[in-house]
Amino acid sequence: MDCSHVFEFKFKRLIVVFTLFSAFFLFSLAATAQVDSAVVAHDSVAVAEGHGAAKHEGEKFEPTKVIMEHIADSHNWHLWGHTSLPLPVILYTDGGLEFFSSGHFHHGEHDYTGSKHTYRLVEDKIKVVGADGQVDELASKNVLDFSITKNVAAMFVAIFLILVVFISVANAYKKRVGKAPKGLQSLVEPIIVFVRDDIAIPNIGHKYAKFMPYLLTVFFFIWFNNLLGLIPIFPGGANVTGNIALTFVMALGTLIIVNINGNKYYWKHILKPDVPWWLYPIMIPVELIGIISKPFALMIRLFANITAGHIIVLSLISLIFIFETLAIAPVSVAFVIFMDVLELLVAFLQAFIFTLLTALFIGMAVEEHH
Repeated sequence: MDCSHVFEFKFKRLIVVFTLFSAFFLFSLAATAQVDSAVVAHDSVAVAEGHGAAKHEGEKFEPTKVIMEHIADSHNWHLWGHTSLPLPVILYTDGGLEFFSSGHFHHGEHDYTGSKHTYRLVEDKIKVVGADGQVDELASKNVLDFSITKNVAAMFVAIFLILVVFISVANAYKKRVGKAPKGLQSLVEPIIVFVRDDIAIPNIGHKYAKFMPYLLTVFFFIWFNNLLGLIPIFPGGANVTGNIALTFVMALGTLIIVNINGNKYYWKHILKPDVPWWLYPIMIPVELIGIISKPFALMIRLFANITAGHIIVLSLISLIFIFETLAIAPVSVAFVIFMDVLELLVAFLQAFIFTLLTALFIGMAVEEHH
């Protein structure tokens, strides 16, 4: 398939799209640097308070631990200072379901005795505590954690925002039939038209309409979560699209849609390629691996790019505490602001690339033989 047309975009539409999302988040850049600094400072102060004597003996700030805590999932949603939003804990144990609030753990300082077991939060993992007060690893393996974690809660926030936006836009279209878009319509319509005209139609062809709901859902879901992840304060700050479990599910959705809609020519190319028969033992396994490798690439690309962005920003902030001087702060903050501007582009670009490649894979599966 000739993919050269994929990169032939309408210049004016790109200007509109990038201007909209850039303007929407420019105001948060300074706040990002300041709040990220405060968050890292809070962690370093917490370490100092917990081990005050050791600190004076030469304990060093651990940037790796701080960074990994911020990009990982959590049973609490940090708000400010020592204040966190407790989230629901849902466990399936050998004795049945267990429900309680993560606030009972008091940031991992206390155990919680439920109706089935006593639980402890160890490195943000819920473990079963035995009668001797020690973690029972064997019993912990039998506990399935279905809790509403920070990433899950942030995903619900993004879904809520998407529903509010699109229900409002849909109602506006019903009320203003035949009229020019106004208000929120003017913001959303250029992006929808962009996805339709520059992603779906060039790659899928005349069957594009069938797949537009999925493509639009994927695009806006990734984009909204990416943008919320750049906001350092509630309800942002979660690393949703940097969670490989989420990107796996999204890639799995693409895998299912592509192969369910694949026509006979698509499956003929995989199971009976146009090569000499003696090459079948090589070509067929390669084509079957290709079915898995395409969504696998989608999964890894989104996960790696978003996670890398968060790590870089937090690493730059950590320089202040590694060198233990405010002299490095202006340089660190300047680079953080630069990276945040770049991350605004990456937030849009990763949503665009995931949607583009999904449309390309669908187009390859439904393309008619000529």
